[in-house]
Amino acid sequence: MTTPRTTPTTPTTPKPGAKTGASTELGSKLAYLTRALKTPTIARVWDDLAAQARDLNWSHEEYLTAVLERQVADRESAGTTMRIRTAHFPQVKTLEEFNLDHLPSLRRDLLAHLATGTFVAKAENVILLGPPGIGKTHLAIGLGVKATQAGYSVLFDTASNWITRLAAAHQAGQLETELRKIRRYKLIIIDEVGYIPFDHDAANLFFQLIASRYEQGSVMVTSNLPFGRWGEVFGDEIVAAAMIDRLVHHAEVLTLSGDSYRTRARRELLAKDRDN
Repeated sequence: MTTPRTTPTTPTTPKPGAKTGASTELGSKLAYLTRALKTPTIARVWDDLAAQARDLNWSHEEYLTAVLERQVADRESAGTTMRIRTAHFPQVKTLEEFNLDHLPSLRRDLLAHLATGTFVAKAENVILLGPPGIGKTHLAIGLGVKATQAGYSVLFDTASNWITRLAAAHQAGQLETELRKIRRYKLIIIDEVGYIPFDHDAANLFFQLIASRYEQGSVMVTSNLPFGRWGEVFGDEIVAAAMIDRLVHHAEVLTLSGDSYRTRARRELLAKDRDN
């Protein structure tokens, strides 16, 4: 009886990048785990980083570090974007865009310190005082953006809009609830104090806002008036003094001086016309 001749089979080697049964199963398991951990960046990059790790002979620790760094970087970037959006800045302006040469009175070292956001961690305040048009709002927004990048929640509005918000809550019998909601923000920015005078009820609401955050959360205020004239804004020297006392107890007060951006731009335009 003749024994059938068999042809030996040669094991097939998967092409680079091809999915074997084991790797497909591993990929499915990792897809499930990254969904469960809510780490979409890891789900997206682990395979490419694994190939890079093999090419560069990374250790397991180096590979794990690279994967986690990508996830954290994406999460922090997304968090900053969300915090900037929920801060309701009228427009996003950065400190890097601000021309410091036009504000010689501003201490650069102090601005750099405030940009770290440590004042928010300590529930301290920042007061920006100076004439209209010198960039107080730009500085306030820029510092607010820095705070969001440091991981802090921020809420921005003008003084008149803050009063409108509090008055609506008071009328609805929800003032305490609204103040608690505002306290969730690590930093609130109150722009343009002094442009519009407040009546007695508005001044009282504003005082309650400031008092509710005393040593609990940071407040940043911009005003075109020195503290000595805040009584004119709030219609009551006693209320103004009590408010100022709470604001400046733990605060950096920046009294700024310089030319108005609008005045300077108009002057430069006139000079250019004369030259022509």
